[in-house]
This record gives sequence, structure tokens and C-alpha cells, in this order.
Amino acid sequence: FPADYNTSEQKQACKKHELYVSFRDLGWQDWIIAPEGYAAFYCDGECSFPLNAHMNATNHAIVQTLVHLMFPDNVPKPCCAPTKLNAISVLYFDDSSNVILKKYRNMVVRSCGCH
Repeated sequence: FPADYNTSEQKQACKKHELYVSFRDLGWQDWIIAPEGYAAFYCDGECSFPLNAHMNATNHAIVQTLVHLMFPDNVPKPCCAPTKLNAISVLYFDDSSNVILKKYRNMVVRSCGCH
């Protein structure tokens, strides 16, 4: 391991974090009828060696982590990103003032992992 490898100094491991998106805060309240917002969540944290099973790491991320240990200046650590996403339904006005109910895919983080 590199001389500076020390688990106590590492950031928190890759995981899902709370994030509520308010459509009013985005200035979208005039065209989105419902919901007023939603729990979107986000992924953040370190993808450091060793990548544990709960990190949902891809095989590529595992190999990249090993190469990063050998060449930290040349190869970055894998990134923490969503591995599963869910849809939300949104009721809104279209450009012609019609009320539309649409399902938007990949809007809610269900789980995170190292990629």
C-alpha cells in the first residue's frame, strides 16, 4: 500500500445521501402542478481500496482501484454514482396549457456504487 494509505484519514464511503428538490426553489411552480417537490437523493463518498460488497462496485471499478493504488498520479479512484434510479410522475401544464401527467424516468436515486 502507498505510505499515505490510512483508513482513519479517508472520507466516508460511497453511499446515498438525502436531497429534497423543491420545484418552487427551481422556479418551476408556475407549470408544475404536482408534486411540489420530491426526494431525489444523491451519491457521494470515497471509492477506496478495498471496495466492499455494499459499494456495488463494477469489475472495472475494482481493477481501476488497484491500478490507482499503483499509479495514484495517473489514474483516479472510481467515482461514486447512482446504480439504480426510479421514476416519478409529474402533473404539469404544457405550452398549450393542457394538463399532462408524465412519468419521468431516472429521477430518484435508489442505490449508489463505485464506477
